[in-house]
Amino acid sequence: MKWCHIAVAGHALLGVADASGSIELLRLVRSEQNSHTLQPFSHFALEKQCLALSLDWSTGKAGRFPHCFPVSRASDQPLKIVGSDSSGQLHLLQAHQAGPGMQAVGTWQAHHLEAWVAAFDYWQTEVVYSGGDDGLLKGWDTRTPGTSVFTSRRHSTGVCSIQSSPHRENILATGSYDEHVLLWDTRSMKEPLADMPVQGGVWRLKWHPFHSHLLLAACMHGGFTIFSCQKAIEENQEVCPVTLSYTLPSSLVYGVDWSWLYFRRLPQTHPSFCLGSSPGSDPGAKTADPVSTLKVAAQSPAPCFERLADADGEGGTKHQSGGKLQSPLQPFAEEKSGGRLHASGVEICDCDQYLEAATSDASLLATCSFYDHVLHLWKWENS
Repeated sequence: MKWCHIAVAGHALLGVADASGSIELLRLVRSEQNSHTLQPFSHFALEKQCLALSLDWSTGKAGRFPHCFPVSRASDQPLKIVGSDSSGQLHLLQAHQAGPGMQAVGTWQAHHLEAWVAAFDYWQTEVVYSGGDDGLLKGWDTRTPGTSVFTSRRHSTGVCSIQSSPHRENILATGSYDEHVLLWDTRSMKEPLADMPVQGGVWRLKWHPFHSHLLLAACMHGGFTIFSCQKAIEENQEVCPVTLSYTLPSSLVYGVDWSWLYFRRLPQTHPSFCLGSSPGSDPGAKTADPVSTLKVAAQSPAPCFERLADADGEGGTKHQSGGKLQSPLQPFAEEKSGGRLHASGVEICDCDQYLEAATSDASLLATCSFYDHVLHLWKWENS
C-alpha cells in the first residue's frame, strides 16, 4: 500500500496491490461525523492468475512534501503508477488526475520469477527500477520498455525492496533475502556505495521524510533497523552505521514506514505542541491547554492517527548508537471534537508555519509484523 503524495481529483488516494492481481485506488473521504473513511476510487486488473506484488507513484521528489512544499510537476507529465506481479511482469499505468480511472501504458516481462518490487526514480520519473526472485536488480526507461538499461547481480538472492532517495539525486537503496541492504549511486551501478548486512531478509526500505541520511529497513525475523548513510552519501565512505536495531520475538517484520509527524523541542517558556494540518483543517483554531514541551507539525495526505497502538513491550535493542526507542506508546488522541484531534494539548494547526521543525530530534515510525498480526507505532529519539 502506498499513499499518493499529491491530491488527485481533490482527494488523497491510497494505492493497493492486492492478491487478486489488481491495482486498487481508494480515496480518503471525510464523513458527516468528522471521521475519515476509504472509498473505492478506481480499479485495474493486471493479469489473470497472478498476484499484484507492489506499486509506486511517479510523483517525483517534489511530491514527497505535500501541502507544505510546492509541487513542481509539469502539467504535461501525467501521474503514473508502476506495478509488479507474481509472473515477473511490470505494468505502467496512467492515473487520471481529473477523475477516477487508470489506463495501461505498457506491460513487459522483467524477471523470470516473481517481480517482488518496482519503484520510480524520484528525480527522473521516466526511470523505473525492479527487483525479482531471480536475484536481479534492473533499471528501465519507460519510454522504451522491454529492454533493461542495466542488470545487476550484486544481490545473491531475491531482490524485494527498492527506494530512490527523495532528498539526494542518484541515490538508491535496495534490499534482498540475502540479508543485505545496498546503497547505490545510479550513475555507476557496477558496485554499491555501501553494503550493510542485517539479520534477516530486507522486505521494505523507507527513507526518512525530512532527515536525508536516515534509512529504515524491515528485516523480517531480524526486526527493524535504522541506518545513518551520511558518510556514504557525502564523503564516499563505504560505511552506514546502525543507529538502532530492534527485534520482535516470534514475528516477521514485513512493513515499516516513517510518520509525517515531526517533533521539535521548544524552550520551557513555550510549553505547547501542535499536530500539523491535514487538508481542510483550520489553522486559526485555538490551541488546547499546554501540557508538553514538544511541538509537532505534520504533512500528509493520509489521515492523522486517532490513537497510537500500544506495543507489547517485548523484543530487544540489539545495536544502538545515539538513539533511543520508546515503547510501549500511550494513546495519542482520546477524542475528536469539531473535526480536530485532541490529546494532552494537541490540536491540528497549519504545518506551513512550522517548516523549521524539520531539524527535529524525534520521529514516529510504524512496523507491521507477520504471525502476530500487529501494527506497532514507535517514538524514536535520535540524540
